[in-house]
Amino acid sequence: MDTPIVPPPPTSASAGRSWGIYVALPLVTISWLILFGIVLAAAFRIDRYELAPGDAIAVAPRINFAALEDGDEVPERFLTDDGIHFVTALGGQLSVLDAVLGWIDPYVQVDTFRDRFGDRTPEENRQIGFQSMVTSKQIAQFVALQKLGMDAELVEGRAEVASVVCDGAPDENSACENLEEGDTIVAINGVEIPSLAALLAEMSQPTYAIGQTVTVSVVPEDASSSTFDRSRAQDRTIQLMGSDDGTRPIIGIVPADTRTVRLPFDVQISTTDIGGPSAGLSFTLSLLDELTEGNLMGNGRVAATGTIRQDGTVGGIGALVQKAVAVRESGVTLFLVPSEQSDEEIAQAQKAAGKSVKIVAVSDLDEALEALRQNGGDPLPPIK
Repeated sequence: MDTPIVPPPPTSASAGRSWGIYVALPLVTISWLILFGIVLAAAFRIDRYELAPGDAIAVAPRINFAALEDGDEVPERFLTDDGIHFVTALGGQLSVLDAVLGWIDPYVQVDTFRDRFGDRTPEENRQIGFQSMVTSKQIAQFVALQKLGMDAELVEGRAEVASVVCDGAPDENSACENLEEGDTIVAINGVEIPSLAALLAEMSQPTYAIGQTVTVSVVPEDASSSTFDRSRAQDRTIQLMGSDDGTRPIIGIVPADTRTVRLPFDVQISTTDIGGPSAGLSFTLSLLDELTEGNLMGNGRVAATGTIRQDGTVGGIGALVQKAVAVRESGVTLFLVPSEQSDEEIAQAQKAAGKSVKIVAVSDLDEALEALRQNGGDPLPPIK
């Protein structure tokens, strides 16, 4: 009878390889699952929106001067090496992964849809942002040229509806129900309304009360025509609602800023897809720098944020802390911000910016120019 052959026991090397396979397979599987989870989290969008640091962007390369007509003179331009910077914040919709990272990052604010947009759609909010940027550039041009003694005129536009207010609106005949974006108000109870200023003046009259029903004549928006036709006016019945503080009657609209500026030459500031009014101060200072000899900014790299009003005062802005991080990352050494921001906001911004950035709060254009002089900048030349 043959003796069965018994195979030899495995060597230590082959046993090690078997053990390695048993360990490696689960690790590889887990790694692939983790990678798949990360990819899925990065791809899947959720109902959350970021407010995050953006960039500090030089204004001067975005400016262009041109003649209004052939033969018209264009003022001499004094090109700057770097010049002032305007500052942006990011605000896109987040993926699951982005939201988790945003919640961890102390300088990223994660908002709900309601927090970010309220009753508006993202597209409506985007359009309002673009319109406010257009207005910001026009006001900056007006203020800068006036400061230099040049001819500049701000022309009032029509009373156009940018959006309607639905929160707290009356149940019947509200502007939310009976008016639409793009409508132009031309009369209230038979009183002609030729401009936005006229609308504001009329609504301040004591003859109007909260809850009162009025007849508002509007010309609906006509996308097919570039000509405004007053004869197309339609009457709408509107019940007036109360203002936020409940002290005065309002129609219940957010009016579009339809003012335009008339200048002796054409000024273009390219902002492509950037919206919002917060670059007004930086645009104004950059125009002053480009239209005068010398170095207006002084030492280091300078940035500014803040709206600009036609009287030269500087208005408050959002996302100050995020913008402070952006200027720090861009090598800015002086950051001008609106004094309308709270002391707490400015302190938080200074902490975010770090010791390498000096933050100076200003209330108007003159204070901004003084801060630049203190930074080693040249004063503006006297007006001739």
